[in-house]
Amino acid sequence: MLKKTFKFLGWTILGIITFLVLYVISVYLISKITVNSDIAKVDEKDAIPIYILSNGVHTDIVVPITNEIKDWRKEIQFSQTQSKDSLMQFVGFGWGDKGFYLHTPEWSDLKASTALKAIFGVSSSAMHTTFFKQLKEGENCKRILISKEDYQKLVTYISESFNNPTNPEWIQGYSYGKKDAFYEAKGSYSLFYTCNTWANCALKAANQKASLWTIYDKGIFCHYQ
Repeated sequence: MLKKTFKFLGWTILGIITFLVLYVISVYLISKITVNSDIAKVDEKDAIPIYILSNGVHTDIVVPITNEIKDWRKEIQFSQTQSKDSLMQFVGFGWGDKGFYLHTPEWSDLKASTALKAIFGVSSSAMHTTFFKQLKEGENCKRILISKEDYQKLVTYISESFNNPTNPEWIQGYSYGKKDAFYEAKGSYSLFYTCNTWANCALKAANQKASLWTIYDKGIFCHYQ
């Protein structure tokens, strides 16, 4: 009986290790495959600037607060931030696991239960929104010019990610700073669909360069070197 138990444990451990190795290899290789690589350049005077912004782990999609296509102020309100500063020019959107977002402001706050729920896709999600006056391009911040038609597709993708697309449900009492807020969102975070997968899919929806599939920010930014 003991021999069978050790044999079972051995095969289980081997299976887990094999899965992790294949997972890491797949993440690296598939993230290098570019989609929408042959998109036509858009003249700046006819284009809308958006940004991809990373904090080193998580990617946000940053867009103008208002233009002829979309006025985000109707749904993402300045009054729902601590600063209530209405002089902002851009708003960033970052989708993610609700438990991780709200209860893990620092890595030291991470609980095993939160991590396991996120990994196995059994928890709910949230949208983190952040206001910016301006952004500075760099290694972790890339400016992209897109057509008005593609921006409309991006707007639709972002809006449809909220639990209530026309009237996002504000999660009161939570923020990382003075210019951000959280809202209820659709979907579940998992090993195969992360915050960066969401951002990558946003670029796909807008017909922009993106990874075939990625779970980490470098899988997006490697296509914008």
